[in-house]
Amino acid sequence: MAVDQTAPLTLPQTPADPEAVISIQGITKRFGNHTVLEDITFDVPRGKTSAVLGPSGTGKSVLLKVLIGLLTPEAGQVYIDGDPIVGVREKEVMRIRRKLGVLFQDGALFGSMNLYENIAFPLVEHTNKTDKEIREIVLAKSEMVGLGSHLHKLPGEVSGGMRKRAGLARALVLDPQILFFDEPDSGLDPVRVAYLDRLVIRVQAETGATFFIISHNIESVKRTAHYIGLLFQSHLVAFGSKEEMTTSTTPVIQQFLTGRPEGPIGMDEMADAEEPEDLEADQPG
Repeated sequence: MAVDQTAPLTLPQTPADPEAVISIQGITKRFGNHTVLEDITFDVPRGKTSAVLGPSGTGKSVLLKVLIGLLTPEAGQVYIDGDPIVGVREKEVMRIRRKLGVLFQDGALFGSMNLYENIAFPLVEHTNKTDKEIREIVLAKSEMVGLGSHLHKLPGEVSGGMRKRAGLARALVLDPQILFFDEPDSGLDPVRVAYLDRLVIRVQAETGATFFIISHNIESVKRTAHYIGLLFQSHLVAFGSKEEMTTSTTPVIQQFLTGRPEGPIGMDEMADAEEPEDLEADQPG
């Protein structure tokens, strides 16, 4: 059936759960006639670590970009701490983004700046703090992530794990209420992933912020997340506590979380189960 690209946005008027720090309501995102996300709805608990998993190409990164206001969905609404982010003025989006921090896959560091300058950048750009105040904050966040005496080095002079930690420190300098992670373990070996997971757990506990992780690393998510969601074929299969998800009897959840070849998920998208309805059974609430 042809998609009406001229149809207006469908925008829910209130979040489903006023206590949720992020409330995602009916999000649908298309690129041309290709639907990447369809009617995605769930609430992210405040002050916990939530993670969204899924096979490659299931729209995880697209969902993240919708949540931080970089992409506009065809339908649905996202509430950040009760404030809608879809269909509002750019000034309002920028106000909401001050509550957010983002750690991108590669750290998104400026290659011509040393680690200190990279971490200080949001403070220089978005606050009126003095050089002394900025230095105190940068040193505190750097100590939190274990960068220590490496702040004078350029990103190209340090390891991938150290760049991740610098990116995390930079995401923390404005004390965000919500911190988003886009494939935080990308490019790291298993040992460095384990160290990063331990750091994520500790920093989340120290700050009390809400952490939202996009990942395909099952073991990492099992270590760090309190809540887990699974995307498959543009749909949300389920979102629930780690215990609910790891004990689910839904075939696609069992297959993905155990990494088995047998199940609805094929070797590539063409081999996947055809009907999303077949995946919906015994979903955690």
